Amino acid sequence: MKKVTSFTSHMTAEGQRISYTYSEIDGEGNLLRQNIRENFVVVDEEILKYIEAINNYILNNKLGE
Repeated sequence: MKKVTSFTSHMTAEGQRISYTYSEIDGEGNLLRQNIRENFVVVDEEILKYIEAINNYILNNKLGE
């Protein structure tokens, strides 16, 4: 099984990028591999809207005075 251990969204010259890490775990709970890093440029408009919604939530609710 693969478990996401972290992810981030950031703007690059190519566009909005998601970078993430994950670990692979076997059926007995043993770590097979960990901290595998991958990324992709987001082209799906629906996903871009979700990213914008999260950014707006942070701006409006977590960075207030």
